[in-house]
Amino acid sequence: MSVMQRDIKFVGGVGEVRARLLEREIGVRTVGDLIYRFPYRYIDRTRTLLLSEVDESMESTYVQLRCRLMGLSYTGEGAKRRLIVEISDSSGIGELVWFHGIKWIEKRLEVGREYIIFGRPGLFRNRVSIIHPDIESVEQALSRKQESGFQGLYASTEKLSQAIGHKAMQTIVHNAWQLVAADASAIVDPLPDSMRQRNGLMPLAEALYNIHFPQSAERLRAAQYRLKYDELLGVQLTIQARRSARQAANNGFIFPRVGEAFNTFFREKLPFSLTGAQQRVIKEIRADMVSGKQMNRLLQGDVGSGKTMVAFMSMLLAVDNGYQACIMAPTEILARQHYASMMRFAEGLKGVKVAVLTGASKAKERRAALEGIASGEVNILVGTHALIEDRVQFANLGYVVIDEQHRFGVEQRAKLWTKNLQPPHILVMTATPIPRTLAMTLYGDLEVSVIDELPPGRQPIRTYHYYDSARLRMFGFLRQEIAKGRQVYIVYPLIKESEKMDYKDLYDGFESITRDFPLPTYRTTVCHGKMRNDDKEAAMQQFKRGEADILVATSVIEVGVDVPNATVMVIESAERFGLSQLHQLRGRVGRGGEQSYCILMSGEKLSKESRARLEAMCHTNDGFELSELDLKLRGAGDIHGTQQSGDAFELNIANLATDTQIMQLTREEAVRILDGDPTLTKPENRAYAALRDKYRKHEKMDFSNIS
Repeated sequence: MSVMQRDIKFVGGVGEVRARLLEREIGVRTVGDLIYRFPYRYIDRTRTLLLSEVDESMESTYVQLRCRLMGLSYTGEGAKRRLIVEISDSSGIGELVWFHGIKWIEKRLEVGREYIIFGRPGLFRNRVSIIHPDIESVEQALSRKQESGFQGLYASTEKLSQAIGHKAMQTIVHNAWQLVAADASAIVDPLPDSMRQRNGLMPLAEALYNIHFPQSAERLRAAQYRLKYDELLGVQLTIQARRSARQAANNGFIFPRVGEAFNTFFREKLPFSLTGAQQRVIKEIRADMVSGKQMNRLLQGDVGSGKTMVAFMSMLLAVDNGYQACIMAPTEILARQHYASMMRFAEGLKGVKVAVLTGASKAKERRAALEGIASGEVNILVGTHALIEDRVQFANLGYVVIDEQHRFGVEQRAKLWTKNLQPPHILVMTATPIPRTLAMTLYGDLEVSVIDELPPGRQPIRTYHYYDSARLRMFGFLRQEIAKGRQVYIVYPLIKESEKMDYKDLYDGFESITRDFPLPTYRTTVCHGKMRNDDKEAAMQQFKRGEADILVATSVIEVGVDVPNATVMVIESAERFGLSQLHQLRGRVGRGGEQSYCILMSGEKLSKESRARLEAMCHTNDGFELSELDLKLRGAGDIHGTQQSGDAFELNIANLATDTQIMQLTREEAVRILDGDPTLTKPENRAYAALRDKYRKHEKMDFSNIS
């Protein structure tokens, strides 16, 4: 048995009890598990600062000081009792503070002696103050043997940290490494010398040592690069092998004809000229449809950029070639909107019949849709998740469009893929790619089309962030816009998508709005997800017809009917929304030719992440740019599985948002390796196969086909 497979309990400092805890809390069972659990951050113990060098910018970091202990004092009584230790060096005076373990700490300290102090500094009354620092005498520090001046901090849990502190964990990792270092066969490098030299990579054993015990900042960077390369190469070998297998096994439908339906619509019925971007995207889709390979394409474009028109025209290509097409939307309102648009587009087109199917469809409408698609009479079906029901059977489904993909679960979307024996072409449309989709794009497993032009006459939406203290100013602006004959959305958040609506926020807001915008001068209506569909639809239609000046709503209107006259979107408690939702909500305005505005309201106290989101919204209207930030903030999600947030492929060290260069290099390397040995069965490629298998998932269906 390799030392890497040895039970963690045999490592010095672990034992039976700690071994069970390590496995239960963080999944570490073997020496190898521990060695491949890398520090998330490093403490630099190579540099000692003077008290005068510590400033406010260091409050979230750790510092090391060499100071003399000047005196001890106490403050507070009972549970609030604190030990205050005054320290000094040649540059000034500071203090150390302990709330717990005071008696034990006091016994270890000697007034007049020099100590090495390590901890997170704060500034209190213009003095450096450190709460519960690590402290040891200068003599102890000099006698202590260290593997490295950089000390790794390892991610833990509350239970684990109580039993094994960060110092104890560092000792355990050191002991584990001693076992590995003593066994020359413990670490097998999967990369040949030629590849390592070509890419400037350090040997694996050296990288693993320096990731835990960096000998310098430069060696740490080189170790990180090597280990990121291994991870991303394993991922790319998985992705590229799957992609090749899919394309080989799932021969796509070929749509060779540009026939009567497409040509008639393009020449005679197109309501406006296509933008250059729309024309380019239709050509890209057309090229996929004649390639003989199953299309798996993402269409990204801001709300109102003309994605629906592209979808309809590409559906006509399927119809012209004797196949059916469908489009799945996430809400009843949006499905009905698509249906109305496509009925209007299809009017007068010979051989094109459109039907709709939603959860709320009446029996007659449902029966007509089901019979029509089963017989082949209906060749374009519009619907919601009702399309994935077992009783929905297509005669010959060749093309699937999924709108606003972030609103569907992965399994839901996958079911559409199984509606034909031969998988149909897939087009996913979104105004903001969620991180999961962006990750797939970065990996190269999804073709991307971008509509990066607004239709003629459209103006970019201006976005502003106001604090609650500027509410009266915001109300004044709304009155100005309404006086011009414009309409306003005011959106309140949900606590969480999975929880009940915060009615208090919505209805308190509604009452406040009706007080400040009273009848008969102003007309206000309300819409939320807990309303009956009929009532919700009535409120939306009232607003659309211009019978209401203000629509107070929850994010139910994130995808909804177009109201070109609406020019202002106010989002209350904007910090409680994700970037994708904020961008979608903003896209509800700017549908006409008038200048439109999005106002993000928030409280004064914002987290660093919330502030970054709101600043990004004010900075750009670009969906991909926002998605990249979302990726950095939220993680990538599980690329081939069903997880929608968190780390893709359980990556230990690589970061999809920042390691795109390594990702591109490993993609090229993976393609080169697989070109010569697609199944990695050659003896010289066994190490590559092991690297690939490390990241291979075992789900029943490859969801990457439909995302």
